[in-house]
Amino acid sequence: MPKSIKPAGSIPVANLENASIETLAVRAGQVRSHELEHSEAMFLTSSFVYNSAEEAAARFSGEESGNIYARFTNPTVAMFEQRIAAMEGGERAVASASGMAAIMSTCYALLEQGDHIICSRSVFGTTNVLLEKFVVKFGVTVTFVDLTDYDQWNDALQENTRFLFLETPSNPLCEIADIPRIAEIAHRGKHPKNTLLIVDNCFCTPILQKPLSLGADLVVHSATKYLDGQGRCLGGVVIGSNEILEDIYGFLRSGGPTMSAFNAWVFLKGLETLDIRMKAHSQSALIVATWLEEQKDVEQVFYSGLPSHPQYELAKSQQEAGSGVLSFRVRGEKAAAWRFINATEIISITANLGDTKSTITHPATTTHGRLSEEGRLRVGITDNLIRISVGLENVNDLIGDLQKGLRAI
Repeated sequence: MPKSIKPAGSIPVANLENASIETLAVRAGQVRSHELEHSEAMFLTSSFVYNSAEEAAARFSGEESGNIYARFTNPTVAMFEQRIAAMEGGERAVASASGMAAIMSTCYALLEQGDHIICSRSVFGTTNVLLEKFVVKFGVTVTFVDLTDYDQWNDALQENTRFLFLETPSNPLCEIADIPRIAEIAHRGKHPKNTLLIVDNCFCTPILQKPLSLGADLVVHSATKYLDGQGRCLGGVVIGSNEILEDIYGFLRSGGPTMSAFNAWVFLKGLETLDIRMKAHSQSALIVATWLEEQKDVEQVFYSGLPSHPQYELAKSQQEAGSGVLSFRVRGEKAAAWRFINATEIISITANLGDTKSTITHPATTTHGRLSEEGRLRVGITDNLIRISVGLENVNDLIGDLQKGLRAI
């Protein structure tokens, strides 16, 4: 990678060596051009010019630092990468076009024919599909295990296991994995290039949870969700050590699943409010989850901030709060769940999450609809399950909207 991908003549903004995460979310990674702009600059260009043929050759060879081509060097994207890396406590980040592009890039950069992956069954449905239907085509094998069954993780470990992959909290049932415990299992692996633990931190963000500090080797995000926070742009990012990220950067440079400068600028603005948003999302979600538990037509609520959650104590030890996503089962089957969803008026019917606007969806027919019925039931995604991402509306208004859903069952 080039030593620098900052604009020519750029000026570092501040020394943030001992800054808190709230300050890093606003200031980390920022540089100013000769125009001395206060907001981060947006570099909407596909290419960069050189002062001479010799300079171009030096840039392309890596002998000289500087921008080359926006597929893999863009100053706005670099600012986003440096900011999220600082917030997660990683040495480096590589941004991509979407959250799934981040996972895909990680797989194709790190895996070789004959390698093995262990993945939790309780992951986003498309992650499951990517691994089970596409990655395996290149001679990689995948073993799916129950997220909280640590004997299964341990027993699945092979000499060719390259990495373990999980989400915590999981989507959509908010199961909690013991990250240090699974990291210990991963690091007992005998893969020639080391066995890694990769954690999808989408639900919590670095505001509520820092997997790298708990033993994970890589963290992935769909920046589309909470990092943006307003449902505006698609993006993804992988964070970890310089050594591991160099290979992922190399794949992105050649394969091109690139984050645009405009999207990176939007994510930079999103990160500035991430701290206050995550705390507000979590506070309202806990109120909604507590209320739902008291309703007779609700069979069960899944939210890690509830004392009734089976991993409540573990969640408290790893997370600052429970995040803004919860799910619950209503009495009845799919028709009852659909009637509930259709009766809401304020909450948006959409499969996205992490937005300032609350969203509601039916996982069995949307986010996990491409899984087999057996696969969905194995991870608890029943036809009467509903997922909510609690936004920033007044929580009493949201509860009133959910009451309309209950009356429709």
